[in-house]
Amino acid sequence: VVVTRAIISVRAVRWHTEDDIGYIRVASFTERMEDGVREAVKAIRAQLGPRMKGLILDLRSNPGGLLEESVGLADLFLDKGRIVEVRSRDSGNRQIFAAKPGDEAMGVPMVVLINGGSASASEIVASALQEDGRAIVMGTRSFGKGSVQTIMPLPIKGALKLTTALYYAPSGRTIQGLGVVPDIAIAGSEPSGGPRESDLPGALAAGEQPVRASLGTVAEENCPAPPGGEADRQLGCAVGFLKAGSAERFLASMPPSPRL
Repeated sequence: VVVTRAIISVRAVRWHTEDDIGYIRVASFTERMEDGVREAVKAIRAQLGPRMKGLILDLRSNPGGLLEESVGLADLFLDKGRIVEVRSRDSGNRQIFAAKPGDEAMGVPMVVLINGGSASASEIVASALQEDGRAIVMGTRSFGKGSVQTIMPLPIKGALKLTTALYYAPSGRTIQGLGVVPDIAIAGSEPSGGPRESDLPGALAAGEQPVRASLGTVAEENCPAPPGGEADRQLGCAVGFLKAGSAERFLASMPPSPRL
């Protein structure tokens, strides 16, 4: 076996167009991610012009990053509304992050793709765009990592990493243990649903909270192939949704599927 040493550089942001729809993939949260997404939106708008019918933000298998990065990404597409709230054990210690005016996508319809590998910062972005009414979330329920860890140095040597707070979606629902429930679920895209935060030993319980209901479920095998002919059926469903113009018309065009 020949092993070649190299520095692996992963592009945090990729984009392309699917007919008259823009597609942006955010694989990881980095320092330049926000600028990369902004540049991608501008390039898509320059390429499609007034033909642009929608935008797909792909956060599948994105494990997250810093809180500030998630707030920045969500704020790119929000004119107003709460993005996330951070609550510590002390009920009086809360931080609320809200959107500032200015939507880079200028209000075009959006779909956010998530799956069981979408965690932490990805879940903050997805829940903010979903609950503020900016985007339809499609895919499978996200990982459910909604806790904040703080590293506390010890006096002599070493440190402790403690969970000190939880993330809450704009509705006040905690992300921890529950994750983000998609508006349109894609059945069959993950074998047995995949492991999530709540499956880990010692994970913080979500407690009694209402679970957001899905608008409907589509079998992945029934999703149309994307215009480019890729094998990504979930992307095909996102494109199909934006072309349909509404959840009702999109779901009516799909064969019946059992609910997840």
